Amino acid sequence: MENENKSDDLKIELRTLTKDDYIGLKSSMIEAYSEWEGASVWGESHINKLIEIFPEGQICLVVNDAIAGCALSLIVDYELFGDNHTYTQITGNYTFSTHDEEGDVLYGIDFFVHPDFRGMRIGRRLYDARKEICERHNLRAIIAGGRIPEYKNYADQLSPREYLLKVKGKEIHDPTLSFQLANDFHVRKILKGYLPGDTQSLEYASLLEWNNIYYNEQAKHINSKKSIIRLGLVQWQMRPFPNLESIVEQIEFFVDVISDYQSDFVMFPEFFNAPLMTAYNHLGSADAMREIANFTIPLRDKFMEFAV
Repeated sequence: MENENKSDDLKIELRTLTKDDYIGLKSSMIEAYSEWEGASVWGESHINKLIEIFPEGQICLVVNDAIAGCALSLIVDYELFGDNHTYTQITGNYTFSTHDEEGDVLYGIDFFVHPDFRGMRIGRRLYDARKEICERHNLRAIIAGGRIPEYKNYADQLSPREYLLKVKGKEIHDPTLSFQLANDFHVRKILKGYLPGDTQSLEYASLLEWNNIYYNEQAKHINSKKSIIRLGLVQWQMRPFPNLESIVEQIEFFVDVISDYQSDFVMFPEFFNAPLMTAYNHLGSADAMREIANFTIPLRDKFMEFAV
């Protein structure tokens, strides 16, 4: 109640970050991360890059001209990453090259509130702003990897799943996870190794999601252009193939595997058909090459068949 009364006397502004905010932002980050062993703050070049590529997604809440909290986000094509990803992967190794204006998910890459301003509903205001961005851009969800900093105190008694259930049941309070659950997020998955060096969470993280109920999925036309493709590269051990059927069987195996990964293209090794020369070892090199050249058309036809 004391904090709520205090907030009535403060000048509070919710807005997007600017490059001029960095000094104040850094000071706030240092205080917010002081309880996190080994944590480092974002460099000025990182913040500037985020503002350049997605200014609307970088929001802060300012109290009496001091940055009290901040939420940083990207838009990603979530299908390219799936649920089994790390923080390094989702941020493009901290280059933010993963930001895609045509993506379908608002991904939260950072969120903090200065310790002096906690308990003033600043976190909720920042999350409400994120939800508005998600709805405005017609994105299907907000997803983020959330730390579970209190887990280190229960790891000898509870598995991550058991810990999650107790936090959901309000038997345990986790400052990060409890806040997320109270803001209508649900846990999609528990990730291991999401953020290396997070000793408090023992490198576990909860993969959190908030669904946009207003999301309107856009139809994808069969002839629409793709800005990113998935390419499957095949590397196999060269071994003798007695006939065309045996090498086709091997090709089909790899085509099926790559297809399961939803790849657009598959690339086979150069001279992958060389093992067919085994049947012509009694011939000279030039004659053997002429013989396997006879397989060019049948192999081409098989590749065309697999491509459909």
